[in-house]
Amino acid sequence: MSKIIKPAVCGTLESSDAFVTLEPGGEGLDIQIESVVMKQFGDEILAVTKDVLREFGVDNARVSVVDRGALECVLRARLECAVLRAKGEC
Repeated sequence: MSKIIKPAVCGTLESSDAFVTLEPGGEGLDIQIESVVMKQFGDEILAVTKDVLREFGVDNARVSVVDRGALECVLRARLECAVLRAKGEC
């Protein structure tokens, strides 16, 4: 498993999208979430974020998700893209 080697971003701040920032971190995951639907879907956004990071073997990183009402598939795609960029794989 490779690790996060550089900062990466993916997405936009447009409606129905998400903007993800991923940076190398110290110990563990530092996840910050800002969402227009935080009260309704905050737990799900956090769960999807952790799930994608786990799938890609990311366990030490700083992650920021600014959600503007993105569907789960969009959020997953943005997270996956940011992880691959941060690992230098694309």
